[in-house]
Amino acid sequence: MLYPNDEPEAGKRLRLLRQYFFVSCSLQHVLHIVDDLADLSVKDLPQRFALQLTDTHPSIGVAELMRILVDERQLYWGEAWEITVASFGYTNHTLLPEALETWPLAMFAESLPRHLEIIYEINRRFLDEVRAKFPGDDARLRRMSLIAEDNGKSVRMAHLATVGSHGINGVAALHSELLKDSVLKDFYELWPERFQQDQRRHATAVPRARQPGPAGAARRHDR
Repeated sequence: MLYPNDEPEAGKRLRLLRQYFFVSCSLQHVLHIVDDLADLSVKDLPQRFALQLTDTHPSIGVAELMRILVDERQLYWGEAWEITVASFGYTNHTLLPEALETWPLAMFAESLPRHLEIIYEINRRFLDEVRAKFPGDDARLRRMSLIAEDNGKSVRMAHLATVGSHGINGVAALHSELLKDSVLKDFYELWPERFQQDQRRHATAVPRARQPGPAGAARRHDR
């Protein structure tokens, strides 16, 4: 079952772990392909693969790729983040804020503790960028944070997908325009260049190859 019944807590946890399992398998497969090509390194990932997040279900891939690059490939945070954002695109499927996927913080911490650490670090750096552009706007910070504080803390997966992608669109041109005016308005005001009109690369959540372009210690966070 790709989507187990997530009404009971056990079902929610199973769904979260299954989403992580499929995403991790996809990313590791892509990196094995890169490793097998003698003329490539992991730094060439964005030039050879487009990783498309079709809605929020695979958005844990942002944290998983960072984990692989920082913890396993020993890259500094800044370099790993540049590769991650350049590799991912995000297609939003809903304009209803209440329909966007979130996970209870306690469940996320129990199931994927290292990924939560990474998400906190992504959020810290991201909110610093928001503060720099919109100083004194605490309400905006709360709206844009990857961690929701209302009705119990939770991880906002749509925000993670948006922050971790270089291109963001809807399932149609009109949908893309409505995103800018509604559910992702704050992000559009921060990064208008990331929002696309069309539905490019909206085929699969599994990475697919595209044409080649022109020819630290684990858990380390550089400044």
